[in-house]
Amino acid sequence: MTATPSNLETGVATLKTALRTLPSQPGVYRMLDRRGDALYVGKAKNLRKRVTSYTHASRLSNRLQRMVAETRRLEIITTHTEVEALLLESNLIKRLKPRYNVLLRDDKSFPYILLTGETDWPRVMKYRGNRNKPGEYFGPFASAGAVNRTLVALQRVFLLRSCSDSIFNSRTRPCLLYQIKRCSAPCVDRISRDAYRDLVDEARDFLNGRSAVIQQRLAQQMEAASADLRFEEAAALRDRIRALTQVQARQDINLPSLPDADIVAIHQAGGRSCIEVFFFRAGRNYGNRAFFPRHDTQEDAATVLGAFLGQFYDNKPVPSLVLLSTDIPDRPLLRQALTQAAGRAVAIEVPKRGPKRALIDHARANAEEALARHLAESSTQMKLLEGVAETFALDGPPERIEVYDNSHIGGSHAVGAMIVAGPEGFRKNAYRKFNIRTASREADPETITPGDDYGMMREVFRRRFARALDEDPDRSGGSWPDLVLIDGGAGQLSAALTVLADLGIEDLPIAAIAKGPDRDAGRETFFMPDRRPFTLPPRDPVLYYLQRLRDESHRFAIGSHRTRRSKAIGTSILDQVAGIGAKRKKALLHHFGSAKEVAQAGLVDLEAVQGISKTVAKKIYDHFHPDD
Repeated sequence: MTATPSNLETGVATLKTALRTLPSQPGVYRMLDRRGDALYVGKAKNLRKRVTSYTHASRLSNRLQRMVAETRRLEIITTHTEVEALLLESNLIKRLKPRYNVLLRDDKSFPYILLTGETDWPRVMKYRGNRNKPGEYFGPFASAGAVNRTLVALQRVFLLRSCSDSIFNSRTRPCLLYQIKRCSAPCVDRISRDAYRDLVDEARDFLNGRSAVIQQRLAQQMEAASADLRFEEAAALRDRIRALTQVQARQDINLPSLPDADIVAIHQAGGRSCIEVFFFRAGRNYGNRAFFPRHDTQEDAATVLGAFLGQFYDNKPVPSLVLLSTDIPDRPLLRQALTQAAGRAVAIEVPKRGPKRALIDHARANAEEALARHLAESSTQMKLLEGVAETFALDGPPERIEVYDNSHIGGSHAVGAMIVAGPEGFRKNAYRKFNIRTASREADPETITPGDDYGMMREVFRRRFARALDEDPDRSGGSWPDLVLIDGGAGQLSAALTVLADLGIEDLPIAAIAKGPDRDAGRETFFMPDRRPFTLPPRDPVLYYLQRLRDESHRFAIGSHRTRRSKAIGTSILDQVAGIGAKRKKALLHHFGSAKEVAQAGLVDLEAVQGISKTVAKKIYDHFHPDD
């Protein structure tokens, strides 16, 4: 999109009007379009001076001119310091996702190892999420695989339990892990509390980087056991030493003198960037992960890396040292912000030589290789999308494909699912699930009987596209699909078309994909409006791609259905009665035997239950007999 002179003048005028009341102090500003969506979020040491720079249109790049041309409102938040502005800016960018900012898209939480607390028999386990469970956390690790490898090492060397508390408390004999020498079986008292506590202390030392001390201690214990002719114990200690040695040998990069540190390197090519992050904790490599932030093709490496770091550490613990491959704007400011967030000193360095530089070079090489793979995959993906466009007679390769499927068992706990794919693969943050509503709801005036797939599809489409019409009627926000695929046949397609026609949507490319005879993959039939059903050659790459899309929607739908069903299994109809807590529910179930019997009970019978007053009994009775 090119900024027209009239639009640019309007945008500049909007900013000049806002300047009349802007203060000359630190803060964050948001440029909003005519719908109120954020175009850009920025920080400033002086809000008035920073916003004034956008009013000199001739000095702006084409990208910034487009941004100003779309601006129809400016909002600000003042802060006490520029450091606070930087922290707030990163938070708002992640929450609002303005399209003119550099965006960190893959922002999943990282896994940790948790050594549980508040128990005589601590458990070692993988943990992801808010760190609010009692115990000690070690990490972060770059991937679940890195955590799993470390957990196996901990089990082999320190023989700590990994089972849940419920399993631990119910054991009457050792499990298989004890037999293969990966647990000391504290569940059945095969080890004393003091001896187990010693193992926990050794595991803690190992995770804190003191593995050499542990190895020396184990060697001394092995020699003592051998000298006392306790050969079985000596052999067990020997096996633990070997396992510890193997763990140390697998560290491809190991710098014992390095404190807790993150190594961050960026590589750019083809207008894209890859940022590789290596995690070092206690001198040990905890793995690495590649990120591909979204940004304008003209952004340089320093700008992209600086924006990435602010968002990356917005919700993650900051190590004491961050090593960068490229210097960034406002590095001292970011250091102050991270120090403030961490509550301790944080250093940000750009090493030029020595062991630290070798780490940076290794990370940069990984970033270069990852970006080359990513660009190759993107190129292949674009060819597939061009094939999809040709197959379904689209105007061009689709940027957004939505695929729909339903899942239920006999009509119960029915769930509709929507997955989204595009040039960069599956966009899982855009997936949606629809809990199918009952027939009495106004959401679907037609009767939905249990197992009515067509009725379910109508409800899903009505909810999805009625919302799209309400939130983005002119289809400029990127939330409308370029192609809609339905897992089903002509009936499902007809149901979807009926809803789209009712909503006045007549130009949306849509198709249904049905399995072939005997539900054989590779013999799918495609249905489209005003077109005869057709198939694709069995070995056509486009067919394989469409099968992947269909299978992903099926996987997501089944997973969503299982989640809903599991929640329903764990609930009771008594939970819906106001004033019925766990104690009263237990009394009712003990008295009547089941929730169904409670629902059918008379008022006098309810009053006879111990702990149920007449008032509560009347409330329960009225809940299940509203018409009486």
